[in-house]
Amino acid sequence: EFPEQKAEVMALMEELTETIKSGDVDKLISFHAYGPKFTEFNGGAKRVGSKENEETERGVFGNVTEVVKFNYDDLKIAVYGDVANVTFHSDFHLKFGEDEAIVNDQITLLLVKTDAGWKFVHEHHSPLNKEEG
Repeated sequence: EFPEQKAEVMALMEELTETIKSGDVDKLISFHAYGPKFTEFNGGAKRVGSKENEETERGVFGNVTEVVKFNYDDLKIAVYGDVANVTFHSDFHLKFGEDEAIVNDQITLLLVKTDAGWKFVHEHHSPLNKEEG
């Protein structure tokens, strides 16, 4: 089950949270292994690559004025040697000035262990259906 690698990935997820809360967008970008193999799916749109992902990350997280909540609900980390698959339901409440955005998505992050540590090589974001109640 790769407990050491799983702990490393969990530490990266915790560092990701702190990085977003501190507004350090350059550090956020450094968590990605950008290049021709990087891919992202977001909200049903067509697949994009490194350039578009970085533009989105900078555009969104560079404009957050307050992180009200940043939770990884139902977090699962599955490690396969030097590859890790992280899945969770986001419960993110982000402020942009007076406006608040709530992001409740199903998120998959695929990571590869590199010489520079664990890096994101794929992101998939899909809206989470609201529970009927």
